[in-house]
Amino acid sequence: MTQTDLSRITILVPGKLNEHAAGRMEKTFNMVAMETADPDQVSDELAKKVQGIAAFGAINAAFMDRLPNLEIIASFGVGYDSVDAAHAGKAGVMVTNTPDVLTEEVADTALALLLNAVREFPRAENYLREGRWAKEGPYRLTPGTLRGRKAGIFGMGRIGQAIARRLEAFGLSVAYHNRRKVDDLAYEYHPTLVSLAAAVDTLICVVPGGASTANAINAEVLEALGPQGVLVNIGRGSTVDEAALVAALRSGTIFAAGLDVFADEPNVSKDLVYLPNACLLPHVGSASIHTRNAMADLVVDNLIAWFSQGKPLTAVPETAHVRAQ
Repeated sequence: MTQTDLSRITILVPGKLNEHAAGRMEKTFNMVAMETADPDQVSDELAKKVQGIAAFGAINAAFMDRLPNLEIIASFGVGYDSVDAAHAGKAGVMVTNTPDVLTEEVADTALALLLNAVREFPRAENYLREGRWAKEGPYRLTPGTLRGRKAGIFGMGRIGQAIARRLEAFGLSVAYHNRRKVDDLAYEYHPTLVSLAAAVDTLICVVPGGASTANAINAEVLEALGPQGVLVNIGRGSTVDEAALVAALRSGTIFAAGLDVFADEPNVSKDLVYLPNACLLPHVGSASIHTRNAMADLVVDNLIAWFSQGKPLTAVPETAHVRAQ
């Protein structure tokens, strides 16, 4: 297809999308924006025109079914659990995500959360800013350290492996739990999450959301992690039983937690907010201009590749079988 051909293809953008992605799409496609992915808000005329969706948010089966000529959904983010990819695959609709380009940024954030949770750096900075260093003397010696820790990674995919490399550089041993063992990976594998938690004192969660991982990190896992245990979650908030985590942090069942994701974003439980041994970030794992622009480019490049070559760059597994019409 030529550039002129692409300009006649209608791409629907429900809700907010990265400005860089939107700017490129406006120049390349016939981009139509709407406030939400509500099928009742799509006119019959628009429904017939839409061939693609670019989205940072939920796209359900009803919305897909409202668009009879829909060919592709380009999802902004490596996680795509908010898109009904299984339904898309059955309906012959391609779904893409944005892996790889955010791997290093998210891995950096995981290590920052771990350091902050163990060494209390945010609390030490606030101590300085409040003038307490001059008035009260040095900040307390932190009871936590990375020295001698054993790390476990729940989800040894691209990001998990990037985190593992960083942990090794910090001198930590690494083990992991996945649905299955990863070939050609030397790290110790544990067949269950509980056995991994029992073998380590630092658990980093990188798995996607969805029914298969919902509340996977529960009271049993936290009990196994132990009183020196630190939990870092950089994946999805739904994977952690937040009530169990609050109880574990309050009781000393585990030592601390560093969280970038939560069960009901952007609403964070006040029980977590008020805990001094929880380091909390507002889902900023990939939130640098550099990385978000790279993700935005991949969203648009997937659309261009699909409509010009009939094959996207990063199809998700559920729709890998889908072919262009």
